[in-house]
Amino acid sequence: MAGRNSGQALVLMTLMQRLRTHVLVLGVLALLFAIPASAQARTNVRVSIADQSQAMFDAPAYKALHLKRTRYFIRWDARRVPADLARADAYVKRARAAHVKVLMHISTNTFVPKKAHLPSVSEYRRYVGFLVRRYRKLGVTEWGAWNEANHKTQPTYRSPSRAAAFFKTMRSLCKGCSIVALDILDQAGSTRYIQRFYRALGSKRRFARIVGVHNYSDTNRANHAGRGTRAIISAVRQYHRSTQFWLTETGGVVNFGRSFPCNEKRAAKSVSRMFNLARANRHSIKRLYVYNWSGASCNGFDTGLTRADGSLRPAYFTLKSRLRSFLR
Repeated sequence: MAGRNSGQALVLMTLMQRLRTHVLVLGVLALLFAIPASAQARTNVRVSIADQSQAMFDAPAYKALHLKRTRYFIRWDARRVPADLARADAYVKRARAAHVKVLMHISTNTFVPKKAHLPSVSEYRRYVGFLVRRYRKLGVTEWGAWNEANHKTQPTYRSPSRAAAFFKTMRSLCKGCSIVALDILDQAGSTRYIQRFYRALGSKRRFARIVGVHNYSDTNRANHAGRGTRAIISAVRQYHRSTQFWLTETGGVVNFGRSFPCNEKRAAKSVSRMFNLARANRHSIKRLYVYNWSGASCNGFDTGLTRADGSLRPAYFTLKSRLRSFLR
């Protein structure tokens, strides 16, 4: 009896050891399969916030987002305006101190429609070259050749060929930099502008590896269903199949004219739609710059995630929640 009991005990111990081994193996396999599933849940689009005020970097709510990039636009002739240079200097230095990388976008010298001066290529080289040299010393290696080139407030809106010349010039000014070749608003006529831009580039079109999109219409109008964004991507793909797209300016409009009377809840819904559009086009869109942090108390064009007093709008909380499934 004692021998039989001893044998049974030995068999039982062996079975228990095997069971523990199987449980351990299954646990390890579960962990291995769980890692890719978690990674796949995160959309491969990097999210940032663009603004014109360095105060953003000191806001606790901004710091809580742990963002790594931002965008700042500067007038092409800022060399002639010391106050503008001082603001840009302060912004870039504060961003650098916060370990946030700046995309610097060249823009008009006045936003009054059809009043801006269109610089010659030589003027662009002289004035923008000054900016590239100044801010490259401060670590700025990402540039936009011209902001929202097809909008009526920009002097390039009737001259896609000049916008193309500016990109070619920017390449020579900032060798080794990442350059947004064309930056375009999703308005009527955008695909025609793209066609003319690429024709003007000629053999240099292969270097236009990044295109910026401002898709306010798609983001803020539910009935658009992303048509404008897809049309821009499709139009560019005809000329360069491997171009990547950055949503260099997008977000929920709180207030803008009669079409968008002041409504913070509507803007929050638009921010959610913005993320949906980025996810739907994630194979093409690689970055998203939300515009902007600082609100304007519903005066004029207001897309702020915060109010003028610094308090947080509903759109901020929507962004913070949706950001969990995107990259920074």
